[in-house]
Amino acid sequence: MASGVLLAGCGSTQANTGGFVSGDGSLTVLPADERPQAPVIEGVTLDDERWTSADVSGKVIVYNVWGSWCAPCRSEAPALVAASQKLADQAVFVGLNTRDFDKAAPRAFVRAFEVPYVNLFDPEGALLLNFSGELPPNAIPSTIVVDLEGRVAARIIGETTESTLVGLIQDVAAGK
Repeated sequence: MASGVLLAGCGSTQANTGGFVSGDGSLTVLPADERPQAPVIEGVTLDDERWTSADVSGKVIVYNVWGSWCAPCRSEAPALVAASQKLADQAVFVGLNTRDFDKAAPRAFVRAFEVPYVNLFDPEGALLLNFSGELPPNAIPSTIVVDLEGRVAARIIGETTESTLVGLIQDVAAGK
């Protein structure tokens, strides 16, 4: 089950076996000629609005998988907020909230960290299954970066930093 794999990654130090990986901040960047097409992601936001990646063009898309209950997610939230504000002209950030079965806690998280970008409510992890191919986000938190051509360019497993995000997104936006 993808949901179980995702839940197991938050704050754990598991071996890279059987689909489980440690959330160690590892970064994987695919060469441009090896990038798979990213899935269209669509769902309902924490504000009960419909959102689809099909409406995004001319910008890198950054998906961050998080849960309000996840300590590393709380730790990395300021970095994501800062990077999203710094790179608003180059990238669209989208939170994929998972394993929260009620919207109250994730809404409080978004308010507390002043998260300026859209967050899709995905309690069962159904949206995450769309990424089950080349670079699945199989830990919480995880971050997936989609290039300007709509291809999966990179993945960060575990907590990330503002400098990592900014450098990665600038490289991907530049076609690297």
